[in-house]
Amino acid sequence: MMETAIEKKLLRQSTEGTPLSIYDCGITEYRPMLDIQLDLVEKRIAGEIENTILLLEHYPTVTLGANNTKNILLQTRENLADENIDIIDIRRGGGATAHNPGQLVIYPIISLTSLGLGISNYVRQLEGIGIELLKTLSISAERCKGLPGLWVGEKKIASLGVKVKRHITYHGMAINLSNDLSIFSNIIPCGIENVQMTSAERETQTPIDTEKTKQRLGDIIMALWA
Repeated sequence: MMETAIEKKLLRQSTEGTPLSIYDCGITEYRPMLDIQLDLVEKRIAGEIENTILLLEHYPTVTLGANNTKNILLQTRENLADENIDIIDIRRGGGATAHNPGQLVIYPIISLTSLGLGISNYVRQLEGIGIELLKTLSISAERCKGLPGLWVGEKKIASLGVKVKRHITYHGMAINLSNDLSIFSNIIPCGIENVQMTSAERETQTPIDTEKTKQRLGDIIMALWA
């Protein structure tokens, strides 16, 4: 189904109700995973695949969104390259954000029509998935009106940026579990001045088992979208 050299394993699958498959893609470079997303979107539009969720981590990357006013870099592209941080211009919603290992990324390739959702409700459900996942780690995260992502008090723990093509979603949400937060010092995250980033590990002062967290996430997604 996913014809790619990127590591993958089927984490969950449901063929009843609304068919849904969840894949664990391990740690990947950003660019080939973007190509995979775009390929899967076309396959979903054509009805060749069911709703599909990709769970993964990225190697160090800064991505710039569709809103140029929120794409604020604090380093030159050359300096980022020198630090082995890839920088990529993409067209998802939102502004600059960063990815690195220890951050759990969720890319849903799903038909909004199949779930009876509009874009706004889809975004709220995706945020809700993040809130429920963090709750299993004893973290109380919440939405903040007018500010994208998920927050623990005044600290940001998850970033969200989605794109929809012919009712099919792609891009998604990135939740900081145990990643090195210093990567965010290279940008103004989502163009929000003075934002403090946090992670599940920082909030709980406890090591986070990413593999167990992916299993919990699979259960939450299946309960909502399958």
